[in-house]
Amino acid sequence: MEGRGHFSSHNGPYFYQEGLATGAGQAFFALDRHANGLGLVHGGMLTAFMDGLLAAAVFRETRAIAVTIHLSIDFLHMARVGEWVFGESHVTRATRDVAFVEGRAYVGKRDVVRASGVFKLMQKRPT
Repeated sequence: MEGRGHFSSHNGPYFYQEGLATGAGQAFFALDRHANGLGLVHGGMLTAFMDGLLAAAVFRETRAIAVTIHLSIDFLHMARVGEWVFGESHVTRATRDVAFVEGRAYVGKRDVVRASGVFKLMQKRPT
């Protein structure tokens, strides 16, 4: 994925899944730079991945740029260096101003993270 800004570009690369009817699907291959000293994917990396994944679902559903108001993360299992971490997310409700989103990240058949978020839908200001 390109155009996500310096922070996400540095943490990636992220790969997105095409052809989904709704929601968003993304993945990354866990590298040493994504890990803590134990060789496990750092919670901060998983959190940043989920934040972007949830925001991607909001954009696909509403076509609005969204910023995070609230993000809740549940760490369920570990991901390790050398594993593909996949994620999927979907909007559960959207109003004119906010969107509510849920998602999960997994390795194989094992859920690693569950997340939910509330995002502010940004309106373009007249020029």
